[in-house]
Parts: sequence; C-alpha cells; structure tokens
Amino acid sequence: MRWPAAAAGLDAQARLRHVVAGALRTNRPVAVWREPGAAEPRLLVARSLEAAYTGLPPALDAQAPAGFAFFPFRDSDHNPALFLPADVLYDAAQPETVAVSALARDLVPALTAWLAAPTVEELSWHYGAQPVPHAATEAEYTALVRTGVAAIEEKEVVKVVSSRAARRPLPPKFDSLAAFAGLSQRYPQAFVSLVSVPGVGTWLGATPEILAEVTADGTFRTMALAATQPLTADVTPRTAIWRQKEIEEQALVARYIVSCFKQLRLREYQETGPRTVVAGELLHLRTDFEVNLQHVPFPSLGTDMLRLLHPTSAVGGMPKVAAMDFLHKHEGYDRAYYSGFLGPVNVAAPGIARLYVNLRCLQLRADEAILYAGTGLTVDSDPEQEWQETEMKLQTVGTVVAAAS
Repeated sequence: MRWPAAAAGLDAQARLRHVVAGALRTNRPVAVWREPGAAEPRLLVARSLEAAYTGLPPALDAQAPAGFAFFPFRDSDHNPALFLPADVLYDAAQPETVAVSALARDLVPALTAWLAAPTVEELSWHYGAQPVPHAATEAEYTALVRTGVAAIEEKEVVKVVSSRAARRPLPPKFDSLAAFAGLSQRYPQAFVSLVSVPGVGTWLGATPEILAEVTADGTFRTMALAATQPLTADVTPRTAIWRQKEIEEQALVARYIVSCFKQLRLREYQETGPRTVVAGELLHLRTDFEVNLQHVPFPSLGTDMLRLLHPTSAVGGMPKVAAMDFLHKHEGYDRAYYSGFLGPVNVAAPGIARLYVNLRCLQLRADEAILYAGTGLTVDSDPEQEWQETEMKLQTVGTVVAAAS
C-alpha cells in the first residue's frame, strides 16, 4: 500500500522513526536492520507478541513465511527463540510504499495514526526482564581462560569459546536509532541491527559473520570466521601474519562446517580460503563455503545446515556438547542473545534468507548498555592476550556509546 496522507512531507528516516515510535508505544515487536553494503535500512513490525513466537526454527525455503529470526545462544524460557512475522515491512530505499500482510490489515489505521503523531525524540524501548548479567573483571576472565586451556590439555574439549559481558553507562537521552545509523555508517560491510521485543529487551549490533545464507539463484553459503588481530597502518590483509594458535583456531571452525556437511552426506561443496578479511577495525581469518542447491538432492539443505551449525564452534567450541557443558559450568553469566543468530527470511523475496551470528552487539537497558565479546581458546591461548582481544571486540559496538557520551 502507499503511505497515507499523514506521511506527506516526511522523509524516509522520519517515516521509519514514526513507525518505530508507534510500534513501541503499542507494545509491539520491531526490528530494524541494514544489510552489508546496502545504503538504506529495512523495518519490520510484528502484529502481536503472540505471533512472534511462531515458526521455530525458521525454514530456509521459498514456502516459509516472511519474517525476522532472533535466536538466543541457548533456547530457554527466559531467552525464547523468536521469529517475528513481517506483518508491516518498510524499506527506506523505497520510501513511498509500505507492505502490510493480509493478517495485519487492521494495523493500517494505526499506521496512519503513528505517522500523524508528533515527532518523538525519546523512544520507549523494551527492556529485558532478566537480571543484568555479571561483568567479569580481568582477573575473573583470565582465570576462565586458564580453566579453558586446562580443559583442552585434559582433552575434555578440543576448543572452547569463552566470553564475557561488560557494562557501560548510557548518556542522558541516548538515541538508539541514531546509534544504529552511526554503526551503519561506521561499518558499511557489517549486518547492522536493532531489535526490540516486549519482555525480551532491545539489542543493537554490527556483526561480520554469516551463519547461513540462501540466495535467489539457489546457492547456500556459510563461513568459518575466527582469529583476531587489530587492523593498523602496518598490519593489513596483505601484510598480516597469523600465529599458529590463530590458524588452528580458524581451522577448527572450518572443520566443524565440513563435519556438518558430512552428517548430511553432502560432498558437493566449494571451499575457499582461509584468507584475511577486514571487519571494522579488526582482521580475521575467513573460509567461505558454497553449495549450488540446483545440483544437489537436498532441497532442505539450508534449514538442515542451520540446525546443525548453531551454535557453531566459532561461538561455542568442539565437541559441541562438551564445550557447551563447559560454558554452562564455568562462564558465569547468561549470554542471552549474544552469539545467537538473527536476520531476515523471505523478506527481500521468497527464497532469500540471510542469517548472521549475533556478534559485536550490546543489550540496551534504561541507563546502561551491556556489551559482549568472546575469544576462541586453544591449548596455546595466553590469558592476557585473550583479555585484550575481548577489549578490541568490545570497541566495535562500544564506539556508539562513547560517541554519544
């Protein structure tokens, strides 16, 4: 449908802000995201909270409903796996129209009212009901790393990915939509997102890592992204030198993906890499995997691989069950939606899905932000260096908090 008369005179960003304000004011789930390389964001509003809990896990095929997936690291009652249906969909690149699903036609009068309302400077975001997670000190985190290395030496796990939370005060009148725009500008090749759901909370992030992608031409893609060092004038993708620890860390993630293909008895995949890539101010090692779905007898490959991959060894460890058990016993806090996954399914067009690992993210609270970062441990991990790596990763999304301050 075309925007009602109330939208006359509003530019694309103003329309987006008015719709977000209306959705939040009426206690509806909302997701705003910007694809890597895209110039403009998209906005999705789910008609009701009840509808947001359907379609789990998302099916990556053309017949699946359109919506936005928002999944936690571990599915639980207090961190539910969500699929927000595309009841209202707005693409700022096409500002004259808005898509409203057949089930949500009753929202059309509400949309008109939202657009006619005065501009809202401070938006009423949803906040999580769970306690603020513990923020590990340097001493606590380095102790966790030493425990992880000991578990690897004792062959309890092959690899484990430890993580921590950090708390940062928000400045008065912190503008989350402005922070989203700032991240989009600062990290043009990242998937930038702002998701707010009643009872669940509000999450902002800029992630470099695809978990599972299905394209319009019938291609499935995933990647092994691991190892980290800072991007500097002297250290670039051409000149970067990787330690054995980092090479092995990344290789373990790649092997995990290959093992998922083997579980499905799939041999027809293309592997490219590893190569050094830029993600914001950081460098990583990346291996890309691709399958032509038209040439293999696996019509549900995208869905099957999604279920096998999450949580990947890049965020949990190997073997999966042993690594997850280690984290449950020793990590000391609830990751919630950090290192889960998120992204649009069948929104751009039927059969197109792009799901990303929820890295470089923060959870918004009333007066503070909870930031998250992790590091992959191997037998050669040094506790102090792992702490410094989390510090570097926290800066990716922490820059928007610092800038607002």
